[in-house]
Amino acid sequence: MNRILIVEDEDRIASFIEKGLRANGFTTTVVGDGDAAYDYALTGGFDLIVLDIGLPGRDGFTVLRQLREARVTVPVLVLTARDSVRDTVAGLEGGADDWMTKPFRFEELLARVRLRLRTAARAPEVTVLRSGELSLDLRTRRARSGSRTVDLTAREFVLLELFLRHPGQVLAREQILSHVWGYDFDPGSNIVDVYVRALRKKLGAERVETVRGMGYRLPGP
Repeated sequence: MNRILIVEDEDRIASFIEKGLRANGFTTTVVGDGDAAYDYALTGGFDLIVLDIGLPGRDGFTVLRQLREARVTVPVLVLTARDSVRDTVAGLEGGADDWMTKPFRFEELLARVRLRLRTAARAPEVTVLRSGELSLDLRTRRARSGSRTVDLTAREFVLLELFLRHPGQVLAREQILSHVWGYDFDPGSNIVDVYVRALRKKLGAERVETVRGMGYRLPGP
């Protein structure tokens, strides 16, 4: 199980990232300042670091520079509100492996985390997710239900990917909202129900089950 250090001083964003990564099988540790981030990273107990730049104590640039000077080679994904080309170049040249700006969508963050971990481990890339007669090609972004090929919208694709990565598991509406629509979602929205109905219409009503009072589930193979 991969271990990820989340360095973020905004509690709401840190909690959002932590919940999302844990829901996808990662072990997480959260710290809120640069000094703690440096100390934790030096332990060598992490497979990847998600690093904010605007931190109390040492800022993210300083943490990154000092880690690389200390020969700490763990992949670092910078997540920051700074979006200038100068900052991006400074971060990448300073040793960051990737750079994302806020606001962000969790599915993109998750994809980048997985990519960096695959690159670091030189693991083969999974390109097709399957559960029974249902499959999703992550490259062509098309689904197959039995012998039928199904075109999906961007949101339908992300929603189906979430279900296929957790077959048989009940996913709460809040969990789906945060993963597919990001940390700025409206918890009172019925958008999840709308998109589940759309998936059922395209894939078959039996493909996604309603678990009353809890959420939705893709039946296991």
